[in-house]
Amino acid sequence: MSRELAELTEFAIHTARLAGTEVIMPSYRMASVEFKADGTEVTEADRDGEALIRNRIEAHCPDAAILGEEFGGERSPLAGDQWIIDPIDGTRSFILGVPLFGTLIGLLRDGEAVLGVMHLPALDETLYASRGNGCWYGLGGNDPIQVRPDPIERLDQAFVSVSGVHATEVEPVPGRNVRLAPLVQQADRFRVVGDCIQHALVCRGRLHLAVDTIMSPWDIAALIPCVEEAGGCVAALDPDSDNITFSGSLVSAATRPLMQQAVCLLNG
Repeated sequence: MSRELAELTEFAIHTARLAGTEVIMPSYRMASVEFKADGTEVTEADRDGEALIRNRIEAHCPDAAILGEEFGGERSPLAGDQWIIDPIDGTRSFILGVPLFGTLIGLLRDGEAVLGVMHLPALDETLYASRGNGCWYGLGGNDPIQVRPDPIERLDQAFVSVSGVHATEVEPVPGRNVRLAPLVQQADRFRVVGDCIQHALVCRGRLHLAVDTIMSPWDIAALIPCVEEAGGCVAALDPDSDNITFSGSLVSAATRPLMQQAVCLLNG
C-alpha cells in the first residue's frame, strides 16, 4: 500500500502545484472578494482552484468521493477513498497579500486520513506525507528532505502557536469554548501563526504545538498524515470525537506528553 500511496501522493503534489501556478497565484494580491452565507470570504481563485483539483481527481480516481470547501460533498467518513480538498486554506491571508496560505489535498481511506499534501504557492514550499512513507518538505526545485518534530515534552520548554482566539475566553462562540490563557502563560514562547502553516512548522521542528479551535474537514484531512508521519501526534479538542478529520478542531504536537498537557489546560 505504501508504494500505491506514494504514487497517489505524487499525483496530489502535482495537482496542488498546478492549481497554484494556473489559478491561485495569477490572482494573488488582485483578487476580488465576495462573502458566503456564513460571512466568510471567498474569491474566484478559491472556486477555480477547487474546480481544477476536482477535475483532475475525477479523471485520475473516478471511483473516489470528493469533499471540498467550495463545492461540497459528503461531510462524513465514507467507505473507500474520499479526497478532501481546500484550494486556499487561509483565504483571508490570500486576500491581504500575506503569503502564508496553502492548498490542501488529503485522502481518507475507509475514514482514515492516509495521505496529505500542503502546498504554499506564494512561498513555493510543499509538505507531504502518506502512510508508511514519512513526511517530506520541499522548497522550490530543491530535493525534498524528510522532516521530524523537535521532541520537546514540557510545555514550559515549548514554542506554541494558535490560529486565532475564536472559541476561547477571549472570543467565545455559542457552544464549546476552550481556555487559552493558561496555555499562553505556561508556554515558553507563544505566537499567533494562522492556518495550515503552523502545523507544517510542527512537522519541521520549528514549533512544538499548534492549536486550531474551529476547523472544517477540508482544513484537517491533509494535516493529519503529515504530522503523524513526521513523528508527532494529533488530537481533537473534543474528547468525545471518534474521527479527528470531522471533529471541528485540531491540535498537533511534537510529542504525546506535550499534547496531553496542552489539551488538559485548554479543556480545563
